[in-house]
Amino acid sequence: MSAGHPALARADAFAAAYGLRLPLLLAPMAGACPPALSVAVIRAGGLGACGALLMQPAAILAWADSVREAGPFQINLWIPDPAPVRDPAHEARVRDFLGGFGPAVPPEAGDAAPPDFAAQCEALIEARPRVVSSIMGLYPPDYVARLKARGIAWWATVSTVQEALAAEAAGADAVVAQGAEAGGHRGRFDPARAEAETVGLMALLPAVVDAVEIPVVATGGIADARGAAAALLLGASAVQVGTGFLRCPEAGIPAAWADALGRARPEETRLTRAFSGRAGRSLATAYVAAAAEPAAPAPAPYPVQRGLTQGMREAAAKAGDLGRMQAWAGQAAGLARAEPAGEAVGRIWEGARAILR
Repeated sequence: MSAGHPALARADAFAAAYGLRLPLLLAPMAGACPPALSVAVIRAGGLGACGALLMQPAAILAWADSVREAGPFQINLWIPDPAPVRDPAHEARVRDFLGGFGPAVPPEAGDAAPPDFAAQCEALIEARPRVVSSIMGLYPPDYVARLKARGIAWWATVSTVQEALAAEAAGADAVVAQGAEAGGHRGRFDPARAEAETVGLMALLPAVVDAVEIPVVATGGIADARGAAAALLLGASAVQVGTGFLRCPEAGIPAAWADALGRARPEETRLTRAFSGRAGRSLATAYVAAAAEPAAPAPAPYPVQRGLTQGMREAAAKAGDLGRMQAWAGQAAGLARAEPAGEAVGRIWEGARAILR
């Protein structure tokens, strides 16, 4: 048990319950959680993570097998939305707009669908991570019961107090309070309210801690020791870091994206639906700015928009062109350092402990 502020004792107890040496968690970022990054975080004492949204069941199992020997990890899935309402005429306007930023977009690009959710859920059971987490909603009761019967904890990502209460009532073992500062997609259960209800972590975290009896993990805008210590003071039992790890070599993201994160000021990120149709925070790139202009067509719904932008995103990554790249970024991106992930874990956690002692 760490000496110092009572928050450290609470955090140590949470870490011990999950087989961790310290309560610092890698955020499960879809497309940016290669095994090497999780292994480095785990070996430094934290919790690894996989954002499995786009992964087929076999890929989920392969990822789990590649990190299992290192230690505990979580795997995250999106709770699916209802099927989108398609509008071919509007999609044609979006395709024309996207053609100005990348290759011509064929009409069938919007037909792209995510992997089968039920099959992914079965893969999570088979993979047996320490934690299965959710975002965009809650797992159904029968699946929650199956997880618990196998000793797998369920953490629910929430962005409002109302969502946290619903998660606790549904049997979540912990909630991950996602502040509006977070990079990547916002976890709002109701996608239509994702931009209207953007609560920052400083306000959200203590409100959630006061509302629920289960542990609360803080995420969003935490990328250094000060943020971690502040989250623990506000009642969090652990902190989850996403953008703060993206400049680590183990993350393997394009150099243009990684370099831009290190230069980004908080106001140089913005919420956008222009990549996927779901609201997410990215760097305010040329494409993001153009897509927000009044003359630009509104993005198609998720996941249609993601399919329509796939060609542009792939071309931008291949060319190292930040202006068209899907460059997710939290508001604390400028605090991220280009250092090995294990060093980042130690720097953030030892610094937070020193502040709280």
